[in-house]
Amino acid sequence: MSNSRVLCLGEILFDCLADQLGRSLEEVESWTPYPGGAPANVACALVKLGIPAGFIGCVGEDEPGNELVELLQKIGVDTTGVQRHSTAPTRQVYVVRSLSGDRHFAGFGQYSTTEFADTRLQAGQLPIKLFEAADFLVVGTLELAYPESGKAVRRALELAEEYNLKVLLDVNWRPVFWTNPDIAPQTIRELFKQVDFLKLSLEEAEWLFGTRRPREILNRLDSVEGVVVTDGEHGCAYSFEENDGELPAFSVSVADTTGAGDSFVAGLIQQLLTHGMQSLSDPEKTKQIVTYATAVGALTTMKPGAIASQPTAAEVEAFLLQQSKS
Repeated sequence: MSNSRVLCLGEILFDCLADQLGRSLEEVESWTPYPGGAPANVACALVKLGIPAGFIGCVGEDEPGNELVELLQKIGVDTTGVQRHSTAPTRQVYVVRSLSGDRHFAGFGQYSTTEFADTRLQAGQLPIKLFEAADFLVVGTLELAYPESGKAVRRALELAEEYNLKVLLDVNWRPVFWTNPDIAPQTIRELFKQVDFLKLSLEEAEWLFGTRRPREILNRLDSVEGVVVTDGEHGCAYSFEENDGELPAFSVSVADTTGAGDSFVAGLIQQLLTHGMQSLSDPEKTKQIVTYATAVGALTTMKPGAIASQPTAAEVEAFLLQQSKS
């Protein structure tokens, strides 16, 4: 019997970051691979925050796939839902960096976006026992770009409804994953009626809804209980059924922003599971919940790598205590 309270479905991959700043793809001499993929990042962050979590996705039967599965297991993420593909490779993303350190996607190497194992996730192989035991499902939108993995996302949402899981959708818009980005908005919007919580970046909110205001978005979506719009160093805004708020970002020394939004999601879910959904009817409690999530995101930016930099629950509590005194 699985004890995972949260299931995170989607991609796990290697972000290969250019070691030399300010160079084009062709000019880069060496790359450093960092494990990543938004749903996998969320699963790892949750475990570090004390919430049992499982990852559902597909990797190749290759060395990168082995390394990623071993990493999940080492951290303590349930890998029952990991599928392996015999011929499709594990996804690797190449990222160049400007002289100031800003990241820019530079391609998938020798493969096209449709050739990787994560696109082959099979709906029929999703372990139902994971859904029977869980409380939350976290999904992104990248796997909607491909027929097979898109079916798996939709099947997972059906199972979430059947077994009364809360669903959080993190849009995590990456146009390069789509062979036809023009179909993405409608494809993504079709999921909203099956979602309880929606997390968007400021750009994603304006792209999908034409507004940056969470309350306006929430008012348009009948079934959604909460919307959070994040804006990096400028903080976030949130609307839940009964209350709204805005919070500034914490001022920290930033080394790498990769995975900060995923850590925010993990912090939010950890707090919802710890304090219960009814806590969202209390404005002060809601502010504490979102403040905690903001702290988890901030701490993740202070070291390189999306997963290696994630804080423990004790580190988050110590950080919040220190902030309250300063």
